[in-house]
Formats: sequence, C-alpha cells, structure tokens
Amino acid sequence: MKTILVIGIGVGDPDQLTLQAVQALRRADVFFVLDKGREKADLRGLREEILRRHAGERPYRIAEAPSPPRDGAPADYRACVDALNEAKQAVFRTLIEGLAEGETGAFLVWGDPMLYDSTLRNLDALKAAGLAFTHEVIPGITAIQALAAAHRIPLNRIAEAVTVTTGRLLADGFPPGIASVVVLLDGEDTYRRFVGQDVEIFWGAYLGTARQILVAGRIDDVAEEIHRRRHAARAANGWIMDTYLLRRLPS
Repeated sequence: MKTILVIGIGVGDPDQLTLQAVQALRRADVFFVLDKGREKADLRGLREEILRRHAGERPYRIAEAPSPPRDGAPADYRACVDALNEAKQAVFRTLIEGLAEGETGAFLVWGDPMLYDSTLRNLDALKAAGLAFTHEVIPGITAIQALAAAHRIPLNRIAEAVTVTTGRLLADGFPPGIASVVVLLDGEDTYRRFVGQDVEIFWGAYLGTARQILVAGRIDDVAEEIHRRRHAARAANGWIMDTYLLRRLPS
C-alpha cells in the first residue's frame, strides 16, 4: 500500500518543525512539490531548506507539478474553489500514481493541514474516487500561533471567545457577540473598515522568516501604516502571507 504523509511545516522558520514532523520527513521516499512559478520561488526555497536541515542524509526524490492557477477575483467564489480543487485532485492523482507500491510520499503544508488548506479534502476526494493509499497527518505551527508569539500576547481575553475567519467574511463585520477575531486570507485590507470603531490590531506578515513584519496598535493609528507596508512588501517580494488579530477595546 502507498502511504501519504501530510506534514505541517509551520509558517517559514525551519526551526518551528515539531520532532514528529522531523521524524515524518525522514520516512518519506518522495516529496511532492506544487510549483507556483518564479514569483513565489521563495516558498519553494523555504521547503528546500527544511529538507536540507531535517530530511536526513538518506536518498529521497522530489516530484514536481505545476500548481493550478486560481482566479483572484472570481464572479462565483464557491464555483472557483470547486474548480481549483478538481484541478488539484488531478495533479495529486498523477503524483500519487507515480509512487511505487510500498513507497511513502509527503505533502509539506504551510502551517497546519487543518487550517484553511485543501490538501486533506482533496485526498479524501481521491480516496472516494477509488485511488488506493493510506494517509497520516502531522500537525504544525499555525500562522495564528506564530502571530501571537511574535507579538507576545495571549490570543484570548479572560472568559472571552475568539473567532477565526477570513477577510471575505469579516467584510460583514464582527460576528455577533464576539470581540476578538483572527483573520486569514485577507487580500482586500478589510481591517480598514474598522477605523473609528475602537478596535486594536496585531498584524504580521512573513511570520517566522527573516522578512517578518509586525505592526500593532489602535486601528485608527496604524491602519494606513499596515496598508502601506503590506503593499510595498508584496510589490518587492512578489507575494505576501499575512494574518492579524482584531480586538474590540473595552468600553
């Protein structure tokens, strides 16, 4: 039987890998890499550095395939995501079929596979379609954990809940009864909608890397700084991964 490891590798720092993740890297015969093109070559470089540090001295292979492109401004978001996942499943199938029986392949997933990542859903879909393999999941450090650590803050206030959401959903406002939200996948600077609403923000980009950028403060004071630095960094690097905690100030 073929085995697939889905390994959470943190958000950029090779030293953030857990001991369990390191042990999993040393089991894999083949590492699957979905190439996102020259613009995001840094992301590939970080994966290669993780393998150099942690995969051990034994021989292994890297199997590459182009990452399916995604429409940045779809008319129908859900239909776009469904089409993207179907394309990824076709790529995954080719990669897995390239394994010999008894071999172990590995997907290296940014952060943790459970948080806004499609790898597990796509593997489940392939299994349901009859592709034979077994798979294991190894958790990793998430952007949420890295953000809180970098700002030296607890995520929640005493006796309060925290909601994890996306920029697309935050555009409708804070969830009812919730004073703290962690926001991922925000390409529209949605935090700017909360200027004038007694909200504080803890923002971070390229968390865990040498390029890490952190900004924190009242949204009225720092929203434009975050906007400026975010867009300058994306223009300079060709990509950006960022997240933030928004919190209503006590009245």
